Order: sequence, then C-alpha cells, then structure tokens
Amino acid sequence: MTRVSAPAEAARALLEVRDLRKSYRARGTQKPLAAVDGVTFLLREGETLALVGESGSGKTTVGRLVARLETADAGSIWFDGLDWLALEGETLRRKRRDVQVVFQDPQTSLNPRMRVGDQVAEPLRVQKLVSRRELHARVAGLLEEVGLDAAASSRFPSEFSGGQRQRIAIARALATRPRLLVCDEPVSALDASIGAQIVNLLLDLQRDLGLAYLFISHDLPIVSRVADHVAVLYLGRIVEEGPAAAVMARPLHPYTAALLSSVPGEGSGWAPARIALPGEPAGGWGEIGGCAFAPRCPIARPHCREESPPLAEVFPGRWAACFYPGELRLPAV
Repeated sequence: MTRVSAPAEAARALLEVRDLRKSYRARGTQKPLAAVDGVTFLLREGETLALVGESGSGKTTVGRLVARLETADAGSIWFDGLDWLALEGETLRRKRRDVQVVFQDPQTSLNPRMRVGDQVAEPLRVQKLVSRRELHARVAGLLEEVGLDAAASSRFPSEFSGGQRQRIAIARALATRPRLLVCDEPVSALDASIGAQIVNLLLDLQRDLGLAYLFISHDLPIVSRVADHVAVLYLGRIVEEGPAAAVMARPLHPYTAALLSSVPGEGSGWAPARIALPGEPAGGWGEIGGCAFAPRCPIARPHCREESPPLAEVFPGRWAACFYPGELRLPAV
C-alpha cells in the first residue's frame, strides 16, 4: 500500500522499499495469495527497523525479498542508491556482500556435515575477499568477535548448543562485512536467557560495526529493546509505523494494541489486560470490500467494511491505516 505522502528522510536512507508486492498460488486454486501487498518503508544506516505481526503477516517474505532470496512481483528496492532489484550477474554477486541474513534456526541454516571454520570461511571464498594465507586468521577473528574460541573452527555444528550455533551463523553473516543484516526471528528458537545473550551480541555488533538491521520478530519485548522504528504488518500490508518507543507506548492501530496486550507478564509494564481478537486472519485487502482487519476489530464501524483505509500520517512520524487511529487504548488493570 502506497503512503499518502513520502517521508522527507528518503534521501538519507540506506534501504528504501517502495510498494513491494509478492503473491503465491494457493494449493488447489488458481487464485493468487498476496503475501506482501504494497509494502513501503525506509531504513537508515546504523539503525534497526523491526517488522512485527502474527504468523502469515508477510514479514519473513519481506525479508527474503530484500535479501534477494525470492523475486518480487512488483515494486522497487533501493539499497545505497542502487536499484537493488535490477542488479544481475557479477554486479549482484559483488553487492550481495553488503546484505546478509541471520535465519531463525541455526540447526537448519548451518550445514551439519561441514566444519564450522569452513562454513564461516565460505562467504570469504565466494566473494574472494581474502587470500588463502589470511583465511585462517580471518575466520578465527570472526569467531572471537561473536564470543567463541578460535578452536571452534575445527568442530561440527552438532557439537555446540543452540545459542553457540546462532553465534556461528552470525559470524558467517559478518564475514563479508555487510552494511545490512536481515535478522529473521533470530532468537525465537532459543530459550529466553540464551536469546537475551544473542540480542546483547547483536546490539554490541551494531554499535561497533555500524550495522543496520531489518529485524523480523513477533516478540514485542525484544523489539522494544532493539528497534529504532517499528512497522506492524497485517495480511501483507503495513498498518502502523513509527518510532519504536512511541508505538509501544501509544499504539494507533487496534491491531497493534491487541498485539501489545497479548504479551504475557502482568506487572512487568507489558500487557496490563488482554484485548481479545475473534477468529484468525482471513481473506485479504480488497477481498471483503473494506479493511481486512474489520472482521476482528473491536472498534470497527460500517464504514470500515466498505472502504479500505490508507496508510496516512496521523502525527509527525506516526503512520496508521485506520479511520479511527488511537481510539482503542491498552486497557488498565
């Protein structure tokens, strides 16, 4: 969904995504399913934009499109002033070093039959970034950078814990010295204490290396720690966007308020009471004659079922796709 107006910060963006679209054919039908339906956002160098939403909201697909792991149907992606989707061949191969991915589950993202050192070294070999003489020292330095001993390079992934495997995956992603990391649920496969350590590592690396993160997560307390800005997706569209602290403190879209209210932990500053949403996401934008969230929305009016709200700037820097932004508040205890 195209914004009502374009932010003035566009010229300073490291990553600019405009009206991005991706559909898939649903099994047993010829009708395409819109996984990403007109997504637009900006990400500045050294900052973190979090994409949040329920499973099926399209956030992982956005990350895969940005990383060129899948091909967009329409829209544009500009990275460091280059038309990212137009790059091909050797030019694309060279520029891939600037955008790397940390996947959700290191158990599956690492090759169980390759030694750790070979996996961390692989991007360096492919991109021809170091000589064979320098390779061993570079791999050792990368492992130490993520908190592992250099001796880990001779072992296999199965010899490490889940948190250590994710550190290995991060070391591999850092090998090409990227400017942008797409972090796709990087701690959801880990227990809470280990996940917190990985989050601290990512924050330290961002501070030391000036990395930008596209951080995909459904864990809102973690998002509140890592993100500068938040974009909330529902059925492939952004329904709210703004500075992370402002979105968490005063959500404008009822879907965002419901997500925040679902976080467990009464008394921790999160989720004083739950906003119940009936049913599951169904249909899509334009398929039900109005706002796709209307069938589940606690404040929906007849108007919401007749017309789809645009993503509009409600306050400076605060965007929401809702005819009644801010009306649904997080309930008190």
